[in-house]
Amino acid sequence: MAAYMIVTAKIADREAFINGYGKAAGALVEKFGGRYVLRGPGATLLEGDFGDGASMVISEWPDKAAAMAFWNSPDYAQAKKLRDGIAEVQVLLIEAPRIADAG
Repeated sequence: MAAYMIVTAKIADREAFINGYGKAAGALVEKFGGRYVLRGPGATLLEGDFGDGASMVISEWPDKAAAMAFWNSPDYAQAKKLRDGIAEVQVLLIEAPRIADAG
C-alpha cells in the first residue's frame, strides 16, 4: 500500500533551506524510491494553529517501509542537520491506497 509523507515547514531562510536541505533531501527521496507529489510555499491555514504561510511538501512512497528506510537512514540524519535553525517542521506519514485504487 502506498504511503505519503506530509511535511509542513515554517522557513526562516528560504534560500538556505532550498540550497542546503532541499537539495540533499530531494536526492535522498529519489534514492529511497519516493517521489514528490507537491512542493510549494504559501499555505493558507483554515483551521488549527500551525502552518499559515508555511511550505508544504507531500511525497509518495511505494509503502511505509520505504518511507521509514529513508527517514531512519544515516544519510537523511545528516541532511536534517541542514535545516537546523532555519525551519520549524511537522512531519506525518500515512498509508493509503491511491485514489484510483480505492474506488
